[in-house]
Amino acid sequence: MQQLSFRSATSADIPALVTLVESAYRGDTSRTGWTTEADLLHGQRTDADGVAQVVTGAESRMLVAERGGELVACCQLERRADAVVYFGMFAVDPTAQGGGLGREVLAEAERAAAREWGAAEMHMTVIKQRSELIAWYVRRGYAQTGKMSPFPYGDERFGVPQVADLEFELLVKKLPKE
Repeated sequence: MQQLSFRSATSADIPALVTLVESAYRGDTSRTGWTTEADLLHGQRTDADGVAQVVTGAESRMLVAERGGELVACCQLERRADAVVYFGMFAVDPTAQGGGLGREVLAEAERAAAREWGAAEMHMTVIKQRSELIAWYVRRGYAQTGKMSPFPYGDERFGVPQVADLEFELLVKKLPKE
């Protein structure tokens, strides 16, 4: 298998990134992998404007993983409070899930956050109903905090909920010093 390479996304990557994120979370294509939210949410997961904000933001970047020149995964890194980086918009091509690619991308994101921004902690929010996904993050050192935030019901930019009690749980991991 070819080596995985990482880089920051550029504006030229935005259409492919939207397609990747959508394929990992929504619709029938997402059911190929295990990260689907298709039973919880319909509609879009993101759009070109949302991805562009990450790609061009002064305090954020979109980390892209490629194998053989093909986009296979991405994630958002955003500097928030002092020594805290938010991890989001994590997507792995559904046909490539289950082989350790997600672990590699997450590990690189943690290294990048510590190295580039001096992050001491990585934060993320995960829909509480995604117990299998939360367990995956816990196995990678993230702690469930019990701190919940509401799902943005009524804002279809984040999808059309299919259940009434969606909310996000904050997960936190202490990062080693780089």
